Amino acid sequence: MSNSFDGRTAVVTGASRGIGLAIAERLVAAGARVVITARRKAELDEAVARLGGPEVALGVAGKADDTGHQDETVRLAVERFGGLDMLVNNAGINPWYGPMVELDLVLARKIVEVNCLAALSWVQRAHHAWLREHGGAVVNVASHSAIKPEPGVGFYGASKAMLVAITKLLAVELGPRIRVNAVAPAVVKTRFSAALYEGREEQVAAAYPLKRLGEPEDIGSAVAFLLSGDAALITGELLVVDGGVTLGGAAR
Repeated sequence: MSNSFDGRTAVVTGASRGIGLAIAERLVAAGARVVITARRKAELDEAVARLGGPEVALGVAGKADDTGHQDETVRLAVERFGGLDMLVNNAGINPWYGPMVELDLVLARKIVEVNCLAALSWVQRAHHAWLREHGGAVVNVASHSAIKPEPGVGFYGASKAMLVAITKLLAVELGPRIRVNAVAPAVVKTRFSAALYEGREEQVAAAYPLKRLGEPEDIGSAVAFLLSGDAALITGELLVVDGGVTLGGAAR
């Protein structure tokens, strides 16, 4: 990227490890300061140290769908680092694997609450606290299962499809000063996705034209691009970062 993030602050949810931490690392490497969230304080403390310490990173523990936690995080970002220019909604859950006809609707509601409504709530709070007056950029982390049915994780994909729809509507409503985009990873080698590839990575990767699964850094770079000035004319878009698997080509 030709643009740095010097002087800019980002909130990245679900960022103590995996994709979220890789996003935070990419932003810090380009000059940003980051406020990261996750449920476990100990893991956040480790992530903050990995990012470079309190001069560039702050961890705030809490549940992504807790509005009090959202308010505290946004407030601390503005107080500690002087603003909130970028928001990355990475936190998500998928507590169910199986056919949707057997899905407990209590779990379904929780999936929508965290993956969709919480993301919207984070945008609302960031907008009121900073973005409305100063402008900025938002990236929502969706999934390739939002555009290609994936049996077993179908309702997770449905929730991510809703997140994509929210992204597009926010882009229309919040322009011209705020850009809102999304990324759609396929299987990325993280603890969250481990059950989808562990013990059979080569077999899973065979369906990908690029013949490999994603690494967290792949998504971090894509998100950083969408947040940067290099993407200044891009809003309301879904950037698919999937090694080509949604193209549907036969494994070879």
